[in-house]
Amino acid sequence: MTTDYVIYIGTETIKTAIIILAPLLGTGLVVGILVSLFQTVTQIREMTLTLIPKMAAVGLVILLFLPWFIDVVVSFTQEIFKQIPLMTQ
Repeated sequence: MTTDYVIYIGTETIKTAIIILAPLLGTGLVVGILVSLFQTVTQIREMTLTLIPKMAAVGLVILLFLPWFIDVVVSFTQEIFKQIPLMTQ
């Protein structure tokens, strides 16, 4: 196993993590901005008003994207397992 191969595996792992987390983080960002805008317009300062919609939106996105998340992780795992015989050479 060379250092180039370790760097390649690390890079692919980070790319896969970013691909999976992007919809979740984007949803949290958009909902957070919308709730903050609503709080600014109505002058309501309640901390739970920020937390509950974000949790609900991220939970909904997890449910909607779960098959795609599993597909991405399974294909990444299969690619790693295909590389195992090449590491011993």
